[in-house]
Amino acid sequence: MALFDQISKDIIAAMKAKDKERLETLRNIKKVFIEAKTAPGANDTLDDSAAMKILQKLAKQGHDSADLYISQNRQDLADQELIQVKVIEEYLPKQMSTEEIEVAVKEIIAFTGANSMKDMGKVMGLASKQLAGKADGKTISDIVKRLLA
Repeated sequence: MALFDQISKDIIAAMKAKDKERLETLRNIKKVFIEAKTAPGANDTLDDSAAMKILQKLAKQGHDSADLYISQNRQDLADQELIQVKVIEEYLPKQMSTEEIEVAVKEIIAFTGANSMKDMGKVMGLASKQLAGKADGKTISDIVKRLLA
């Protein structure tokens, strides 16, 4: 089942369960999906890989918002954001640990023969493709920089 269809089905389930937070989050996801489907050049379609990228972006925005609210001593708003992020993350693949990312990046460095910061672009290009959806780009970048330095 396509991710878009799964979200639609889960909205109905959340309505029946009277789960307000989940319902609100799923409706927001569906709204963003529909906006992406109707964007110029989208041909009124949304494949699962594009949907995953949208979900990753929403999860990252939620984490960033929660961090901002915490820094402003608004734990109530941070908690709401984190509840939404938890729902979003149910649809994302399991994220890799820092150790797993480091192992994968070491393999990529060995494969490409990179040995200095000049080769960072080559390593990042391959790492971003291989670890897409499984690891945050900033984390990958930090590990690549550390290993190539």
